[in-house]
Amino acid sequence: MTATRSLDGRRYRRLRSAARAVGTPRSVPDERSGDPDLLALVAAPYTDVDAVHEGLGELLSAFEARDDRRAVFLGIYARMTAAVGRRIKRGAFADPAWVADYLVAFADRYRVAVRAFEAGDADALAEPWSLAFEAAERGDSLVLQDAMLGVNAHINYDLALALDDVGVGTDRAAKYADHCAIIDVIAGLVDEAQDGLADRDADGLATLDSALGRFDEWLTVTTIDECRDSAWRTAVAMDSRFRTRRRLARWLNDRTATGAAHLIRGSQASGTVHGALVDLEGSAGE
Repeated sequence: MTATRSLDGRRYRRLRSAARAVGTPRSVPDERSGDPDLLALVAAPYTDVDAVHEGLGELLSAFEARDDRRAVFLGIYARMTAAVGRRIKRGAFADPAWVADYLVAFADRYRVAVRAFEAGDADALAEPWSLAFEAAERGDSLVLQDAMLGVNAHINYDLALALDDVGVGTDRAAKYADHCAIIDVIAGLVDEAQDGLADRDADGLATLDSALGRFDEWLTVTTIDECRDSAWRTAVAMDSRFRTRRRLARWLNDRTATGAAHLIRGSQASGTVHGALVDLEGSAGE
């Protein structure tokens, strides 16, 4: 009983700390001239599925060449986007044209975030992305944290906005079915994504993955599925005829994703805990 109360107390303190962080003045990127080659890669909007595939691939190569930790998330996202693109071309969705527009709008949200951070444009950069990119730039977070911060910013923040961009008002049931079908693509790539993270100086993740069996894959897919469903509900609220509901949905979308980013970064509040996790993540488990 005492151990349970202690665990609940730690959870409460973490949640309270994240809530306070959400209420503090937002972080902004440092003023910078930006890498001209990176800025060139994200200068123009993506126009179609092929442009997304090419654009994300070029950006990933540029990040990897610079040893830029933003490659941790982008490696996962580019792989997933390519898989969805292949399914679109096979006609695996009820409305492939809408899914294609959805994929492009979603990827373009990421492109805009990278451009804003690289250019030091605080007004154009959402707080969840600012927190994710700043952590990647410092390079002192866990590889798993870099991945989770990117996933949080893109799914918990960008996804509802991308859905609103392409519209969910007409043929909503069919669109929702196509939206849900994408989780099958994600589920099929979880093992590959975990292997990719383990290859990035995080050998300990492979040991942990083996110890957990299929539980971690199930938990990852279930969590992402719920986040995607929440994004759909937010997009529906943004489509409301009531202005107050639309504004509240956008505010909650921003605050929820920002709070989640602070929670993901929570281990860094304790140098001892964070150091132990870094050692665990980098251990080859020999």
